[in-house]
Amino acid sequence: MFESFKAKAEASGNTEVKRFATTSEALGFIEAFMAQEGVKDEAGSYAVWAQSPILEAFDNEAMAQKFPGLHFDVTRELAKGAKVGISQLKWGLAETGSMAQDSTDVTQRLVSALAWIHVAILPTSKIIADIPALMSKMHPKEDKYITLITGASKTADIERVLAIGVHGPERLVIVCVDDLALEGAAS
Repeated sequence: MFESFKAKAEASGNTEVKRFATTSEALGFIEAFMAQEGVKDEAGSYAVWAQSPILEAFDNEAMAQKFPGLHFDVTRELAKGAKVGISQLKWGLAETGSMAQDSTDVTQRLVSALAWIHVAILPTSKIIADIPALMSKMHPKEDKYITLITGASKTADIERVLAIGVHGPERLVIVCVDDLALEGAAS
């Protein structure tokens, strides 16, 4: 399923999919990515990381010291000034290359919609076939704010000219992690 998910996600435009065997390797990639993107403590260069299970896998304070512009306490103001927003998503859909989760927590929406680059962390084991499979796992009565993300933001509604990053991130980096498990994400 991973190969189908990757092909569909990357075909959506301005999206790259990376796969790592371990959480440690994925975190190493994210650190290198933040260094490459010049994350620092200045508006337009922040990184914001929404609360997620993967945060328990490393020393948040040490990483924040390494990248002074990295914030784990997400606010609207920080998210508006962020270059990179990092969140962990619950499901991937092989048929469309989309990702899904319950985004009732506003910080999930802020980091995935306001930053210029969205880094989405996804357990490889949670890539499923399609929307019907997703609806067998999520339900609007329990999951109050279901979000589907497919590729970077794009629109062509102004004189049919394609514009990237108008209504959200201009770039999406999906980090699939083989050994990452999610609490409450039933198989």
